[in-house]
Amino acid sequence: MISIEKMTAIEISKNIKNKKISTVEVLDETIKQIKEKDEKIKGFITVAEEEARKQASLIQDKIEKGELLGPLAGVPIAIKDNIDTKNIKTTCASKILYNFVPTFDATVVKNLKDAGAIIIGKTNMDEFAMGSTSETSAFEVTKNPWDLTKVPGGSSGGTCAVVASGQVSCGLGSDTGGSIRQPSSYCGVTGIKPTYGTVSRFGLIAYGSSLDQIGPVAKNVEDCATILETISSYDRFDSTSMRRDKYNFISALKQDVKGMKIGIPKEYLEKGIDDEVKEAVLKAAQIMKEKGAIVEEFSLDLVDYAIPAYYIIACAEASSNLARFDGVKYGYRTKEYEGLHEMYKKSRSEGFGDEVKRRIMLGSFVLSSGYYDAYYLKALKVKRLIKQAYDEAFEKYDLILGPVAPTTAPKIGESLKDPLKMYLSDIYTISVNLAGLPAISLPCALDKNKMPIGVQFIANCFEENKMIAAGHALEKELSENFVPNFSLV
Repeated sequence: MISIEKMTAIEISKNIKNKKISTVEVLDETIKQIKEKDEKIKGFITVAEEEARKQASLIQDKIEKGELLGPLAGVPIAIKDNIDTKNIKTTCASKILYNFVPTFDATVVKNLKDAGAIIIGKTNMDEFAMGSTSETSAFEVTKNPWDLTKVPGGSSGGTCAVVASGQVSCGLGSDTGGSIRQPSSYCGVTGIKPTYGTVSRFGLIAYGSSLDQIGPVAKNVEDCATILETISSYDRFDSTSMRRDKYNFISALKQDVKGMKIGIPKEYLEKGIDDEVKEAVLKAAQIMKEKGAIVEEFSLDLVDYAIPAYYIIACAEASSNLARFDGVKYGYRTKEYEGLHEMYKKSRSEGFGDEVKRRIMLGSFVLSSGYYDAYYLKALKVKRLIKQAYDEAFEKYDLILGPVAPTTAPKIGESLKDPLKMYLSDIYTISVNLAGLPAISLPCALDKNKMPIGVQFIANCFEENKMIAAGHALEKELSENFVPNFSLV
């Protein structure tokens, strides 16, 4: 049997179509990898082996009949555990949803199934996507495959870790303030956060509704572009869904970057950034220059205000979104209580973890009478100013290049001791969500401890093709210098 451990999703699909390996054999090999590696990584909450085997047989039959010809046909894919999957448990890594099994698929999952992808299981995450390390999960702490003493990032750390360790070739995450890009950087894989509204949020259990966006995680830019093209669609079930003329992201892989104007915010390189991360960004900039792009530094104001604005808005939305989890209709309910109000209080107190409670309390505070104007409305004004700052930058530049995180992955336990330090790890990513912009993270170097460093390209709204083209060009140049190790565990 062909080893699929280091294969990309596209390579797996081609081998299935060329009859070098069957869909069932791919699934068998994937399950074998999960059983061998995930005991150490703890990347999966649920492995849906039985459901996946049903899918594999049907998909193989359709491929042989010529009914499934797409680039993801027969490819196993991991889904972050805050995206609904029919007949497969969806917990958001929270005790309060420990037994919840959706009766329908999220639109992105439906799109993947229609393309012939196999849903292999649900990946671990920070509880309700609240965190930057995947340590706030109620079930397990996911480990970074490059160093098991370090975090994989968050909140999509489970998806990034199972891709980085070669358990699957690709997966889906969600990005509210960097939750795809930051763990992709920490784990040495590639991740895309699309323009807000490009990918349906129907079936995504919301954290911050105005910020959340589902996106792909994979081993390279080509796979990410392919998955993004597959999951993107207008959806009448999602009121924030945008109808776009084209979703031809794969075509961007053929685009040239010659003459492209790329700006680097000088504020990103001034304080709080590790020297090795800064060096990696400047090296990426030099490569883009050699490819014919015009690269220069510029000032992007309001960076210092992004974190407070983001956490006020995100927590306010979270306090509203999580009000539905009350122990009445589904999920966890406390065993002993007297009366309805005590049942509410005890179920939520016992069902939610510390970080979720912290953010619900902060959100409820900024929305309360007397503080709404002082905090929440002011944060919305800052959000608008941040979008204006990006609009002005994109009048001059095609793309913005910068770091994904100020450091490489920290040790497990370090960030939870100081939640504010954990919040600051999102400093380069959250403004993208506040402005609704697309961005791609890809690995570009290793630090002195052999941990991955990622860089990100940020594009204007609906201009994903520019950042995919730039990412693909950079990736091709780096392939000889930096080859992610997908079999470290």
